[in-house]
Amino acid sequence: MATQRELISIAFPGISTGIYGYPKPEATAIAVREARQWLAQHELPQQIVFVVFDEENEELYKKELSASADA
Repeated sequence: MATQRELISIAFPGISTGIYGYPKPEATAIAVREARQWLAQHELPQQIVFVVFDEENEELYKKELSASADA
């Protein structure tokens, strides 16, 4: 939908990193991996912003984004 609407950026919440019990590190890794793949294969959106709900999730995303940027 973001591509169809020609959005430059889009924000996603930290899905499955809270009450449902899915492992937070795994959910974060999947989200970052899929976002990077999408950005590499599509012209729009150009930026994906991850919205987190607490410091724990913020640190997980920072760690994953840093690690995947170095790969």
